[in-house]
Amino acid sequence: MAAELFEGQYVWHPAADDRALASVCVDVRAGRYRAAHEALAETRSDFALRAHRSLVLASEAAGTDLVERWLDEEPTPEAALMWARVAVQRALRAADARDDRAEALERIALTACDRAAGAAPADPTPWVARLAMARLHRLRDPAPHGLLTAPPGPWRLFAHILSLDPWHREAHHRFLSCFFTRHGGSVTAAWDVAAFLSQRAPGDSPLRLLPLVALVENYNPTQLLADRVWEQPQWRSTTLSIYQNWLPSVAGYRFTPVLDLAYLAHALVMGQREFEARAVFTAMGPYASRMPWSAFGDPAEQLSRARRACGLPVPGPG
Repeated sequence: MAAELFEGQYVWHPAADDRALASVCVDVRAGRYRAAHEALAETRSDFALRAHRSLVLASEAAGTDLVERWLDEEPTPEAALMWARVAVQRALRAADARDDRAEALERIALTACDRAAGAAPADPTPWVARLAMARLHRLRDPAPHGLLTAPPGPWRLFAHILSLDPWHREAHHRFLSCFFTRHGGSVTAAWDVAAFLSQRAPGDSPLRLLPLVALVENYNPTQLLADRVWEQPQWRSTTLSIYQNWLPSVAGYRFTPVLDLAYLAHALVMGQREFEARAVFTAMGPYASRMPWSAFGDPAEQLSRARRACGLPVPGPG
């Protein structure tokens, strides 16, 4: 799906150009679930789209009783999946806020994930939702051979997801985040896992971007020449390889992968490859994501700065 042209304003909504999803979000905010069921039911054989839509819809529904009502009135696999997604979001928010209800909410989320997995055994999405909570307890399964640091982590759960969908994008990102320092991991473990996972993936896979995600996650502005890291030959080479092998496949996506494009555009700009970055921004159209820009300051300002470096228009004042 080709993105729309940039017409002077950024579009921050996570639905991006999935118009059906954007419309369903309006219904969910109004307390209606029928359209959400239809939007998810059509993704039963498209796990990438199912993950994307269910995650966006959960962010809209998490503060309401919509999914509980839906599950009570129409207990379909889609209702069970949305309950799992919402319950996990609530549990993670409570844990991060050190809320007294965190433990109870986590138990509810685990129950919801189990129910969703039972309702659709071939669907990896409930297991991915469960993986999102793995960072709360630092699961310590031994790492497979091939990793320099052999970091322990939720490898068994991750392996089960890969048995259902070997290249599941969200699963890889959730798994990598378990090794971030802010979740109790280390810089070296994050590098090791990102490199291991990306090298396993096909050359035209968005999973090749995982090292760029780790690079942003490990960014420390207090380090000497921190902003010059992307100019190093190995990072320029990595970034250009993604540009050459993955970017051409984006036109065939059912929705614009804004977050992945943003990481690629950012790395190209930081590596002083503005010509290539311009093409990535063009593929993004008007759609924008907070990351990776928010790791460096105000996301809108950082995005505009990068676009200006490529000679592209930015939103005007007001």
